[in-house]
Amino acid sequence: MGDIWKDREKALENEYIYRQEKEQIAKMKSEARDQLIKDLCHNRCPKCGEMIEAVTFRGVPLDKCPGCGGVWLGPNDLQILSEKDHRTWFDKWFHSDEKPLPE
Repeated sequence: MGDIWKDREKALENEYIYRQEKEQIAKMKSEARDQLIKDLCHNRCPKCGEMIEAVTFRGVPLDKCPGCGGVWLGPNDLQILSEKDHRTWFDKWFHSDEKPLPE
């Protein structure tokens, strides 16, 4: 009868170890998948998937997508740009393909 209890104890221990290993494998797969996605998407436009290019506009570093024209600013970049001559950079940036307004 003592062997039955030891066998049961061993079975429960094996089941516990199996569950722990299964959870660790699932966690490792999830982390590997997340890292793969991060590696594939690094420096890519979230809209069109093109490689993002680093550009400098008025001394402020920006990231720009050559495919769709999207622009990404750092945390303080918009504030820096707004402190500069706002009318000039705003007109150049957003109205570059429009005809100039008569003065």
